[in-house]
Amino acid sequence: MLLGLSGSTASRLLLLRRSLTSGVSASAAAVDRALSAFRFICGDEGVSLGEAVREQHGRDESVHRCRPPDVVVFPRCVEEVSALAKTCYKHNLPIIPFGTGTGLEGGVGALRGGVCFSLRNMDQILDLHPEDFDVTVEPAVTRKTLNSYLRDTGLWFPVDPGADASLCGMAATSASGTNAVRYGTMRENVINLEVVLADGTIVHTAGKGRRPRKTSAGYNLTNLFVGSEGTLGIITKTTLRLYGIPEATVSAVCSFSSVQAAVDSTVQILQAGVPIARIEFLDDVMMDACNRFSSLSYPVVPTLFLEFHGSERSLEEQVNITEEITQSNEGSDFQWARDAETRSRLWRARHDAWYAAQALRPGCKAYSTDVCVPLSRLPQIIVETKEDLMESRLTGPIAGHVGDGNFHCLMVVDPSDPDELHRVHLFTERLARRALAMDGTCTGEHGVGLGKRRLLCEELGPSGIQAMQKLKNALDPKNLMNPGKVLLQGER
Repeated sequence: MLLGLSGSTASRLLLLRRSLTSGVSASAAAVDRALSAFRFICGDEGVSLGEAVREQHGRDESVHRCRPPDVVVFPRCVEEVSALAKTCYKHNLPIIPFGTGTGLEGGVGALRGGVCFSLRNMDQILDLHPEDFDVTVEPAVTRKTLNSYLRDTGLWFPVDPGADASLCGMAATSASGTNAVRYGTMRENVINLEVVLADGTIVHTAGKGRRPRKTSAGYNLTNLFVGSEGTLGIITKTTLRLYGIPEATVSAVCSFSSVQAAVDSTVQILQAGVPIARIEFLDDVMMDACNRFSSLSYPVVPTLFLEFHGSERSLEEQVNITEEITQSNEGSDFQWARDAETRSRLWRARHDAWYAAQALRPGCKAYSTDVCVPLSRLPQIIVETKEDLMESRLTGPIAGHVGDGNFHCLMVVDPSDPDELHRVHLFTERLARRALAMDGTCTGEHGVGLGKRRLLCEELGPSGIQAMQKLKNALDPKNLMNPGKVLLQGER
């Protein structure tokens, strides 16, 4: 509290000062009017105006600058989320959902100030049905927490974006990762969602408590909210598909003389019907970075990391077919691993890729951008991307989920160098447009957020964007839900 002032007046002055400092804020008066209601709903400990807390909730892992909200609230249940949303709706306050902050496209920045809904207190695993292979979780439950909980059931949740992200946040961004080639993305693994709309209405996208493996009943509301990035509602529960832990697992690493040979092997493995669980590509720059960072000695050439799941008998067949295919494409230095310790050591390069890339330039910041193209176009786009990186004088090792046609360029950037930042921006736009020209998408799994809104317009065209805008207007007529993300309208 400011000396000599009441709590209400002190709060108002603090908010006004922050508004003037940041240049972009919700109405300080509107926030002040809502504070008492927020505290009534969440308690004093569930509302924060602290600068450090606000800044923590105004940034993710992207290069986009921090945009802190005016206030952070910490609801404990869906009823509190609904009541808080109703208060924000009444006072025209923007709402920004926040999970773990591991996003990569600036999706949590409060462009117009407003209220961040931090969902960390909603951390329950609510309903596990092992006989039906499904589970329902609250927003703060992460994939690692869930898999630890499932350890003794013989089940697991395979979608793995790398970071230990929250499962509801993964649904909101339609995350995927290394296992997607076999198990699919979040879009294929979400059965039902509980969502709070901008006006506080609670919606169950497949019907309250329902968890069928499939349905043809009405519009697909579940997939409308999967990938909506908090712009249509706040996901407060998700019901997920689970899978049996495979009887056996085998991993392998194989080196190639060219990108073309590595991708040709990938396509042929999939065409042969091998149910491969993971097939990851690292280019020569990334392999060099991983060798340096993790004290490894892999050949510095395009490399595939592979993993197979199944019974002992089926794995033998999968491995034999894959080895024949890779050898026909002049794959070499094939290394196999069955036990967990050796497999972990084999995969270490892929798992440490982010840190290895960042270590190429100490003191710089890593930034990842991704695109996805049809499999047949992968060699061309990767070769052209590497040429573009060299011409642009940029450091950008490449790693990709090549079984899906999806790859990441891990840019290592000096944030204090405006010229380099500008070159990175131009490069990422060229990369996305290169993918669009090859019948692909500007993002395979990171989402649109702030960074790819104009590219989304180019990808979908005017009619597609207009259809999205109509859905947004219908569900969020005041444009309060994470405004300025995904769609350009509402940017200020």
